[in-house]
Amino acid sequence: MEREFQRIVAEKMRGTRLDHYLLVSGIGLSRNKVVRLIREGKVLVNERKVKPSYRVKGGDNVYARFELERELTIIPEAIPLNIVYEDEDVIVIDKPKGMVVHPARGHKSGTLVNALLFHCQNLPVGQEKVRPGVIHRLDKDTTGLIVFAKTDSALSFLGKELEKRRINREYLAVLWGNLPLEKGIIEAPIGRDSLDRKKMAVTPFGSKKAITEFTVIKRYGIATYCRLKLLTGRTHQIRVHMSHYGHPVVGDKEYGRSLTHLVKSKEEYARAKKMLSVIDRQALHAARLGFTHPKTKEYVEFSSPLPEDMKKLLAILDEK
Repeated sequence: MEREFQRIVAEKMRGTRLDHYLLVSGIGLSRNKVVRLIREGKVLVNERKVKPSYRVKGGDNVYARFELERELTIIPEAIPLNIVYEDEDVIVIDKPKGMVVHPARGHKSGTLVNALLFHCQNLPVGQEKVRPGVIHRLDKDTTGLIVFAKTDSALSFLGKELEKRRINREYLAVLWGNLPLEKGIIEAPIGRDSLDRKKMAVTPFGSKKAITEFTVIKRYGIATYCRLKLLTGRTHQIRVHMSHYGHPVVGDKEYGRSLTHLVKSKEEYARAKKMLSVIDRQALHAARLGFTHPKTKEYVEFSSPLPEDMKKLLAILDEK
């Protein structure tokens, strides 16, 4: 169903960002969807396309025309969960590979949210109705720890903690090649890939600040075992940053490179093929998660052991 939205900006709203103005003026969409509409040119100010950061002025004619997406109905499903911790406010899950965090196009069922709605009976809903209880996300084929809120107050508190970068998220990954530094920080903005909108890329256009910290655990020549820490939380951040750095995550089908560009000899090529025979996804695991508890205000931290496919990968690398 198509919908039209039009407002004449009151003088008291002068200086407000356009995306925020639309939200407070009752457009009835989430901030992410509002920003997407503006960037797609479906929001006009005085019949002109502008950016989400445009500051409105008194008398501006703001017009939007867009399709209202059918609201997804999330069905609770009896899917087994690996629960690391649970109380009345939060639940921490150790996510397996191949599982999507929340329903979206192409993934209406079988997600962590479907499973949690069955387990918890109810979850708090924020701006995104298809993401009840969701604080942060993990990619479908990234394993490890993720926390969900079970109450409105927990959702609000942890959401703000994430914005302030107070949630500690550490990952373990096997990267192609030999990293030149023992530790370092990659700071490069991430936005949509201009050639493939389903992917992310390091780009100065329509991007957000992104910072990843890495520390080498062990070197294998053909690959490097690393600990990585997110200082921001952009979509596919570690995978995009390490690929941009020239050391993509082993097994990454979206941001990896062909083996001919990653190995230097026939011997390395054979070893690389053996590595990929034991892992069919990116070798990336959310190993540690720490945050301030929304009710007790005490810092809590959880850890997750390395999954079997990454253990097998390291075992091959450890072979003499």
